[in-house]
Parts: sequence; C-alpha cells; structure tokens
Amino acid sequence: MTDSGTAAGGGGTGPLGLDPALLEILACPCDRHAEVAADEVAGALVCTVCATSFPVRDGIPVMLLDEATPGPGGIGVPLPGDPGGKG
Repeated sequence: MTDSGTAAGGGGTGPLGLDPALLEILACPCDRHAEVAADEVAGALVCTVCATSFPVRDGIPVMLLDEATPGPGGIGVPLPGDPGGKG
C-alpha cells in the first residue's frame, strides 16, 4: 500500500504528523536558514533562532515567509542571547 498518510520512505509519524526525516531537513527560509522545532500546542514549526513560526496545515508545513508569524524581533532577527545568530 503506497498511500499510508506519510511521506514516501517515511519511518513513522513524528510531531505534528510530520515524517521525522522531513523535520531533520526543514529550515527557516529566512537568510539564516536555522533549524525549526515542532510546537504541537501551536500546530506550527518554530525557527530556533528568530522564533518565527510556520503553520502546519493538514500535515503539510507551510514554509512561506508571507504565511509566517514573525518572532518578537521580526523574521530572521535573532532572539536576544543568540550571539552568532545561528543557533
């Protein structure tokens, strides 16, 4: 059966219904390209550097800056205490 509800070659379902392998390669699309972390309460992926959040709709991460909720300093602006700005 090829239509199992996970990405092809998926090794199971991770946070937010996303394939763990996909979570490993996703990154914030701002210039810093930092890792993202799942926020299951918000139903979003959150940049680990600037805290910009990206919604996950029907199991699909929407990694578009136009659809994102900016972090406290704005999209791509590192949070205070992130000296290099690269997590």
